[in-house]
Amino acid sequence: MLTERVPVGLMSSVVAPEKPTSNTMGPKEVELILVKEQNGVQFTSTTLVAPTPTQTNPSGEEERETWGKKIDFLLSVIGFAVDLANVWRFPYLCYKNGGGAFLVPYLFFMVIAGMPLFYMELALGQYNREGAAGVWKICPIFKGVGFTVILISLYVGFYYNVIISWALFYLFSSFTGELPWVHCNNTWNSPNCSDWADNSSVSDIYKATPAQEYFERGVLHIQDSNGIDDLGRPRWQLTSCLAVVIVLLYFSLWKGVKTSGKVVWITATMPYVVLTVLLLRGVTLPGAIDGIKAYLSVDFLRLCDAKVWIEAATQICFSLGVGFGVLIAFSSYNKFSNNCYRDAIITSSINSLTSFFSGFVVFSFLGYMSYKHNVALDKVARDGAGLVFVIYPEAIATLPGSSVWAVIFFIMLLTLGIDSAMGGMESVITGLIDEFKFLHKHRELFTLFIVVATFLISLFCVTNGGMYVFTLLDHFAAGTSILFGVLIEAIGIAWFYGVDRFSDDIEEMIGQRPGRYWRLCWKFVSPCFLLFMVVVSFATFNPPNYGSYMFPPWANMVGWCLAISSMTMVPLYAIYKLCTLPGKFCDRLAYAITPETEHHLVDNGEVRQFTLHHWLVV
Repeated sequence: MLTERVPVGLMSSVVAPEKPTSNTMGPKEVELILVKEQNGVQFTSTTLVAPTPTQTNPSGEEERETWGKKIDFLLSVIGFAVDLANVWRFPYLCYKNGGGAFLVPYLFFMVIAGMPLFYMELALGQYNREGAAGVWKICPIFKGVGFTVILISLYVGFYYNVIISWALFYLFSSFTGELPWVHCNNTWNSPNCSDWADNSSVSDIYKATPAQEYFERGVLHIQDSNGIDDLGRPRWQLTSCLAVVIVLLYFSLWKGVKTSGKVVWITATMPYVVLTVLLLRGVTLPGAIDGIKAYLSVDFLRLCDAKVWIEAATQICFSLGVGFGVLIAFSSYNKFSNNCYRDAIITSSINSLTSFFSGFVVFSFLGYMSYKHNVALDKVARDGAGLVFVIYPEAIATLPGSSVWAVIFFIMLLTLGIDSAMGGMESVITGLIDEFKFLHKHRELFTLFIVVATFLISLFCVTNGGMYVFTLLDHFAAGTSILFGVLIEAIGIAWFYGVDRFSDDIEEMIGQRPGRYWRLCWKFVSPCFLLFMVVVSFATFNPPNYGSYMFPPWANMVGWCLAISSMTMVPLYAIYKLCTLPGKFCDRLAYAITPETEHHLVDNGEVRQFTLHHWLVV
């Protein structure tokens, strides 16, 4: 075949010169295309197409990796938002707070706050194409809230990975002919161990089921600790499981969305397959229908109780995953013209529907447990770790082929946890890499540093007294602080940056301006809702406890220091920004609240935020 070599001078006349960028990949891409076109003659018709993983931001400053496929992004968001809380929290709340009536406040808060905040974070990350801290070039004084959510995601990783390691431990333990939580004749059992059939209403408080003792004494070994001040050494079995989880996380994240976008094809879809299989099995069990009826029973009188509304609002805040910086990080890898509005509606709706669907699975088995042991449903219904590591394993142990069902169930827990943990870690990694640009070239090493640091801190949670550390972290790491972070985020975007300017950004991306409903929610409804939640969170605070164990005052102080450490990032960075900018205070304030791209307007005395119109427009 005849090939034709093109001189360098001819190449430059054939291909339009590239704009200089900081990314050296651009020129290499042009050279590669030319090599492919050497045996052709129509050089002027060559189309230069950038590889799928990169995309240029609106100002053309730098190229950024993008998702390989749109479905990778959707599955990642769904996988992060749909986590263990969908299985162990929502169904119990629904049952406890009026059954089907609980859906009224839940859907109400979903519409006025959940979806608008979800949409806001997706649009914020996609337009600015940076992580949780970098996006605040739109209003530099609020960059501290970016560090707040990054810290919160990091803190959550300290204990959330431990839940996944428990599920992995149970998974390994399920590959036996007889599950180890069936009888009371094991070395870890106490004299209080008793089967359900032997329990009476009088002695319930003194008895423990084999499944309960397996979790607390066989897995956690909490009997070997006297409290949080007596932790002991990390247990090698749980430490090994935790190490496996960390390795899985690292190799899912080390290449960015190239790898994590493929992993979620398994981790985000597997739970739906397993939930469907478990439901098909659960509804065939005796008593299952009674459990489902109890789950769906409607008691509208419960809506008169303010606590029901507060719990619905709290569930919305935490179930959608806003405020962790994950949605911002994920959407920052989208193409600029991606329809983030449609994505927000789809993914947030799927999250809520999954919560509702999992209730049928959970209560079919709880109804079966109630029937089998001839006790009231409220004696077996619980939420949290007690549901998925005590009640559910006990129910599975009574089925034919129990080991197979146990393996299926704990694979589901493993996949539910892994993609949520991946999201939290990606928030930290993307947020810091985008803020400190020199880390871009060392993503793999930086990812290794983050996961190893997380592993070392998590070791405190796999000691004999690790459950006390876990409870303390769970109580303080992402409670009030996450609500505070989202509140400041909403105020910064809707009021200081401006809901009208934010709407212009969205229109620039998707060609459609957000309706008045969304703008009103962003500016008034959602901030008021979040402020209410922050006040309620402080007003209803209760010190943590584990069973009858009450934490000492110093432990509560440590917990509050953890929570405050993330929240103080907001005022500390604001003070730092105001102190480091040049000029008089008014000039420094003007620069601090004006987008970096508009600083030239401040030089001319044009500051949008200093006009009444800016604060009144919706």
